Amino acid sequence: MQFAPLGSSGLVVSRIAYGNSLTHGDQVDDETAALCLKTALDAGVNFLDTADAYAAGRAEEVLGRLTAGLRREDLVIATKVGRSKRPGPNEGRLSRKHVMESINASLRRLGTDYVDLYQAHRYDAQTPLRETMQAFADLVRAGKVLYVGVSEWPAGPIREAAALAAELGVPLVSNQPQYSLLWRVIEEEVVPACDELGLSQVAWAPLAGGVLTGKYAPGGAAPDGTRAASKGGAMSIGRWDYLNDIVLTAVRRLAPLAAEAGLTLPRLALAWVLRNPSVASAVVGASRPEQLTETLAAVDDVLGDDLVDRIEAVVEPAVRRDPRLTEDPLGPASRLTRSEEEAS
Repeated sequence: MQFAPLGSSGLVVSRIAYGNSLTHGDQVDDETAALCLKTALDAGVNFLDTADAYAAGRAEEVLGRLTAGLRREDLVIATKVGRSKRPGPNEGRLSRKHVMESINASLRRLGTDYVDLYQAHRYDAQTPLRETMQAFADLVRAGKVLYVGVSEWPAGPIREAAALAAELGVPLVSNQPQYSLLWRVIEEEVVPACDELGLSQVAWAPLAGGVLTGKYAPGGAAPDGTRAASKGGAMSIGRWDYLNDIVLTAVRRLAPLAAEAGLTLPRLALAWVLRNPSVASAVVGASRPEQLTETLAAVDDVLGDDLVDRIEAVVEPAVRRDPRLTEDPLGPASRLTRSEEEAS
């Protein structure tokens, strides 16, 4: 395993993080979850990513049970606050009330006295930013949180939050955005802002929900047992419009390039993400230990400039770059336009 500092802090994380957003407490049983986590830890992964919203808190509970008895100092546990779907006018917010209540609930579920990284999950325009950052600063001073970050924030609010955090003495260290060969909306505005401010990217969905594994064929039905074959999985992947023929054709054309480099498609896609110097770590999940064994190997893969140029040419028709999607990631601009369809 390789490691990198998180932002301009002294915290060091594995370049591949193990995430449980779509697995623990939902898609896999606890025995399989334990095997996947063991595979990650045995490979040297120290960075574990979850959130209070994943499986309505069950993902944190499972991770807490699986890490009980492990040496806490060896783990970097990250969770998030916000996006709660529980009923109530104060749920899913970044108000002081919700932040304080959520950290206590997360700590109970995780079975720990502190989290290493606490991230604001989506920007909350309805709560004063100073209120959110003051609550985060108070949690750091209380010892419940060691470092703070954001997840899926636009560049403008990141700049404002970073200024407030610095003023309060608890600098932001990271942003966790969706980022892959297909989804590059952070490149124009978010990455330059974070580089300037000393924040790392912790990329989620580096395999685009499994689409960049090559398991889905253009014009075909999702194979049995795959994420897109289930109703929930199809909705999760489909909301990003990853299952259209333009995307799937581009992914199919990547396969010969991966084979030429002696790599599988997942390793090629993950190596491409890790090649970006702004990315400290990429979050991967798994429903089977064998999936992790393959993707974790990508940390040592090096892509040459010529290969990268050829990769870029192949995926270009399917790439999303519009920086407006950092503010509205599920908005209409995420869909292929008629002109793009005709150009392909």
